[in-house]
Amino acid sequence: MSAALRQPESKMSEAEWKTRCELAAVYHVCHHLGWTDLINTHMSARVPGEPNHFLINNYGEMFDEITASSLVKIDLDGNVIGNEAKFNAAGFTIHSGIYKARSDANCVLHTHTRAGGAVSLLPRGLRPISQDALHVLDDVVYHEYGVPATPEECEALGRSCVTGSCVVLLNHGLLTLGQTIHGAVMRLYMLERACELELLARQMDEPPIQIDHDVIEKAAIRMRKMRQTEGYGLSEWRGLVRQVDRKGFDYRV
Repeated sequence: MSAALRQPESKMSEAEWKTRCELAAVYHVCHHLGWTDLINTHMSARVPGEPNHFLINNYGEMFDEITASSLVKIDLDGNVIGNEAKFNAAGFTIHSGIYKARSDANCVLHTHTRAGGAVSLLPRGLRPISQDALHVLDDVVYHEYGVPATPEECEALGRSCVTGSCVVLLNHGLLTLGQTIHGAVMRLYMLERACELELLARQMDEPPIQIDHDVIEKAAIRMRKMRQTEGYGLSEWRGLVRQVDRKGFDYRV
């Protein structure tokens, strides 16, 4: 049995251990792609078969230090399951709010990248000016900045994400969610790319070429169908995992 699928020594289910290994890989992929902000962003995954429990990083670890066993298991009320560990309070607010509001969400990813943070400073900052933007634009929602780590913000974020799985947190950063880990990663990659191109376009001396409205509508229909499939982003995810695996760090422990 491979390391990613081996049964842990505790009573933990095989499904939880597999999800832990995948989520630990997400942190290393984010480190590889430069999507880190020291210890201050967070990725989570719902525990299979336990809809009120999710996994998140042990607050204080850098992304390239995270392992499957170091992830913290927590319930939707903020209670740590198992050994006591630290978690980011603002992170709990974000992730629990989404898991409560979206029963279909099994993974939530949040970043503070420069491109995402810059676009978050603009009202409805993403325009349909690139192929990358069309990949996610019909699924983008904008969430007004609120007071972190409060019940009010938890509820407000839950309301915002009901209509979209690619969230621009105004004055803050980016967030995506998905039914699968690989689907959430793919959404985040394309949202980040769209933000990067948006910023580049705004630095040019000429306005960007506008994409025809009919093309925008057809792209939205196509992308909605694609994002609903189980395999959305899977090949790209496997490639990213191979890249971080070649670095040699054993995060499946």
